[in-house]
Amino acid sequence: MDSALETSLRELTDIQRQAVKWEDGPLLVLAGPGSGKTRVLTCRIARLLESTREQRFRILALTFTNKAAHEMANRVTRFAPGLEGRADINTFHGFCAQVLRQHGVHLGIKPNFAIYSRTSDRQAVLADALRRNPRRFGRNDQHLLPVIDALKARLVGPGQVTPRIARRNGASPHETNRVVRAYRLYEDELHRTNALDFNSLILKAYELFGYPAMAQHYQTVYRYWLVDEFQDTNGAQYTLLRRMAGEDFHQLFAVADDDQTIYEWNGANVHRIRKLVDDFSCRVVQLPTNFRCPPHIVEAANRLVVYNARRAAWKQPAQPSPHAHRGKIERRVFETDEKEMAGIAAEIACLDDVARAQTAILARTRALLESMREALDAAGVSATILIRRDDFASPEMRWLVTCLKQIARPLDQRNMATLVETFGSFAALPLDFNELTSRAAADGVTLMSVWTHTAREAQLPSPAAEVVSAVSSLAAGDTKLSPTVREILGHFENHDPHDDLKDDLCAWRRIEREVRAVNGFASLDRLLQELEMRSKEPVPVPGTVSLATIHGAKGLEFDTVYLIGMAEEILPSWHSLRKQNGSAALEEERRGCFVAITRTKRRLILSRARQYKGWPKQPSRFLEEMGFLNDGSDGPSQ
Repeated sequence: MDSALETSLRELTDIQRQAVKWEDGPLLVLAGPGSGKTRVLTCRIARLLESTREQRFRILALTFTNKAAHEMANRVTRFAPGLEGRADINTFHGFCAQVLRQHGVHLGIKPNFAIYSRTSDRQAVLADALRRNPRRFGRNDQHLLPVIDALKARLVGPGQVTPRIARRNGASPHETNRVVRAYRLYEDELHRTNALDFNSLILKAYELFGYPAMAQHYQTVYRYWLVDEFQDTNGAQYTLLRRMAGEDFHQLFAVADDDQTIYEWNGANVHRIRKLVDDFSCRVVQLPTNFRCPPHIVEAANRLVVYNARRAAWKQPAQPSPHAHRGKIERRVFETDEKEMAGIAAEIACLDDVARAQTAILARTRALLESMREALDAAGVSATILIRRDDFASPEMRWLVTCLKQIARPLDQRNMATLVETFGSFAALPLDFNELTSRAAADGVTLMSVWTHTAREAQLPSPAAEVVSAVSSLAAGDTKLSPTVREILGHFENHDPHDDLKDDLCAWRRIEREVRAVNGFASLDRLLQELEMRSKEPVPVPGTVSLATIHGAKGLEFDTVYLIGMAEEILPSWHSLRKQNGSAALEEERRGCFVAITRTKRRLILSRARQYKGWPKQPSRFLEEMGFLNDGSDGPSQ
């Protein structure tokens, strides 16, 4: 009986198999929507592992979301069972965190560092830092944080900032010297508390790889490197990759599609693929077949994207699979945006739960999605907006996370204040934080021990009493992390959780599965680091319609896709139209439309209104470019 890998290899096309079996040297695989790139990547990893069973080198695969990393890891486990431990499949930030845990001591970073990814946390760090120099800085100077963020995102450390560089990254002329000083104080405060912000993960890893021995070590340990969705790399990530590789490393396998470069606002650049080819002397192969979309949609996507002048010259048109579903493209024209939302909601209300679960509504902006969700709610249709969530929504889960943080960092008063606040909001236990602080100082004990003692004496109802008892045992070192956390979650789940808590419990289980698949809950510090880097949105409820921005829909696929707001100044946006034809902004909008229409496996509905918020709007130029307005008609209004 054939193994899962052998079966998958046999099902590949000739060009896919060529990429999977590529032996030595750098290779760029141009992989458009639905071309089987994930299968190619995972089959390649598994084949390399299977063909080197007696060897000890590892394989590094970098992607951009934890969801993608989790999916790839699961496939590699299925294709090469028992060998998956030699494959390190991670996001760029996750990999950098791993590097810093192992080697950050060379930069004065302890392995149990905290990660601050939320703006509120970083603002608090900057406030603490500036408070140490009150003569030069005041409360209003927290507005300097975006400039510091921009500098870090460009791998500019505090010792490299000049007034000119500060101005190029958003500082006003009279603030440049203040930025330089504030950046130094901010970094000193992070170092004092053994913490890193999100951009520090890339910056500090980049500094580490400045040591030639470090780069050589990773080139030896990881003999093959693979990069998924290369077109999404920003300047810092690519510069890090170049420093890691140096002049001698050539076993780089990258998968990319310039037509799906839709994150230029985050530093991606449509020309970076050409730079990769030049810098690494890559051979290039293209996976030409779109196995996802019906032929009519592949043809429309081809017609649309050729209007982009910055598109790679070597790119060939995509081809539909000969076995593709026939599919269907429909158009809707409504008189107003309110009628557009109501009309689409009425259509979807007629679908059964199975069809709804495979239906997505995509839009250029979150505002349109909010209006769409209101219309679906009015029609009795359950819908979820797919969006990254940096924090849990329920006070119960926010409290649990702050408890874990406090156990790891007992002197963190700001976190302790959050712990007291969140517990009070769901357990009705109002406590005076200043009083707790005074008692801890007087008794010479930690804030956490004072709080747990006070909470246990309060005769709390269930489940508050049980979860406090469990946290108290964990803080005292009497119980193990994973079983105790599961016990706390069980108490929450067994006492009629409200909707936000249900969503958060679902999100926790998903995160736990992802983390365990990669490395398990090795320690409390590791768990907290992983939590900080992962989105907290729940898994959609079965039978729920998915709503997503075009950017949020990348990487997803559905049987039916509604693309709403297909009007000038909506898609493409008013901002991009100000730049005129041929501008980078308008080309990115076009790529966004390309990504949106290629999410569908069967049916695509392109919808627009003649008026939005009372303002008349012309049909999107993208409709004409796809060939849907060539007859000169605009369709009947509904």
